Amino acid sequence: MTVTPRGMSVSAGVKGARVSVNSRGRVTQTVGIPGSGISYSKTSTVGARRGSGRAPASPARTARAAAPAPTSAPAAPTPGFFAPAWEKKLVKLGRNGATGPDLHAVGALAPEAARIAAVFEVLRVALPTKDSARAVALLNWLHDQNYDPGVDPFMVKYFPDLSVILTVTPGIRATLPLARDALALLLAELEQSAGNVDRAIDVVESADPTTIAAVSLAELYAEQNRWGDIVQLTDGLTNEDDPSTYLLTQRGVALREQGYFDAARESFKEALRARSRSNELRQVASIERGKTYLAEGKKAMARKDFERVLAENSEYEGLAELLIASQS
Repeated sequence: MTVTPRGMSVSAGVKGARVSVNSRGRVTQTVGIPGSGISYSKTSTVGARRGSGRAPASPARTARAAAPAPTSAPAAPTPGFFAPAWEKKLVKLGRNGATGPDLHAVGALAPEAARIAAVFEVLRVALPTKDSARAVALLNWLHDQNYDPGVDPFMVKYFPDLSVILTVTPGIRATLPLARDALALLLAELEQSAGNVDRAIDVVESADPTTIAAVSLAELYAEQNRWGDIVQLTDGLTNEDDPSTYLLTQRGVALREQGYFDAARESFKEALRARSRSNELRQVASIERGKTYLAEGKKAMARKDFERVLAENSEYEGLAELLIASQS
């Protein structure tokens, strides 16, 4: 055995025939005739492979071989073996479609199942079939229970991507994650459509203050001529997006209805400042500013706003009458 800074080697054999192996796998076989000075050596490496005789792989083939295999989307979670029966059934119904009776049957198994089944019935049965009365009844029950699907462990685990699409007012549409406030705004829209404005206001006022909630509330306040409440709701607002454009327009209307014409025009000016906002909202702002000019007796200025809308949308509802009213 020999040890050197480069490694270790072991030799064995008899005079005239020896084999040496070092720590790097190199094997040397030596055969000779003692005293003659004639010998033969053969060196090989342990573990070396013989050539295949094939041409080296091209860079393209090497790149393809090195490319990672495509990964598939993670499988949707499923209830475990010991999960309660209602959980297994609701997951199946939520993913494969359900009817009202199916959901009622599962909802009767446990209180937590009843709330989840009610959400599924609203989104998957009542709204698609335009059964607004059933949707309102279920949403009111969920609201009174203060149920929040956004923190329900079942919904978080099995249906984290569910959302609610709302048309809050013409020109304002929002997609909200499924949570208590989203259900509240949906309930308010349905109650408003049914003429129950007071209930709709109570529901929206109970939600967290957001821009979308403010849009809904401003529209509801306007139906009841609560102009002071709209002004208070929109204090300090600037034009940041489409919802704020709508709110600034509503603020201008509220100020005009209270006789504050200069302040109303300032609000309309801010609403129209950003040209990137939706044409539909900008047209409403122009029409309302024109009405303000009419209220001040400034017909020429009013006509400019009305004709601006005419150039974009000649079929705007009530525009023909406003153009006649603005004639000198």
